[in-house]
Amino acid sequence: MSLKDAQRKLGQIMERWQKIEDSSVASTGKIIEKTDNPIVRLVMEIIQRDSQMHHRVQQLIADSQKNKALALRPDELGEVWEMIEQHVKLEKATIKLAKESLAAIGRAKGMVVQAYLLEYLLKDEKKHDALLKDLAKIKKGMYPYG
Repeated sequence: MSLKDAQRKLGQIMERWQKIEDSSVASTGKIIEKTDNPIVRLVMEIIQRDSQMHHRVQQLIADSQKNKALALRPDELGEVWEMIEQHVKLEKATIKLAKESLAAIGRAKGMVVQAYLLEYLLKDEKKHDALLKDLAKIKKGMYPYG
């Protein structure tokens, strides 16, 4: 497959995927309207916001196939790298607190919902940490000395 064919195909897939994300946003909105339960509403809001962000990421990918390539210059990353390293520390602190929270409630009966929400927070904080670690890999690829 040629580069041009691959770019066209990726753009088409992103468009289809975005339609599904749009449906997810609409679906979660309907569920939110239908219930007053704070747990169900919160979970639907989380999914809704994630779907909105997925749509934005997919749009950037699609645009990069039609318009201009995605680029990140070493100086652009270098300008904010110290702040990113500080943010990595924040993410590690939130992961630690999520783990402490889960350990604090242990297997306590009656805290199933709290454990569910804490597990979500832990997974999400780990996801943030992974995103930053992967950004560090990009930096390392730009700067042979890391």
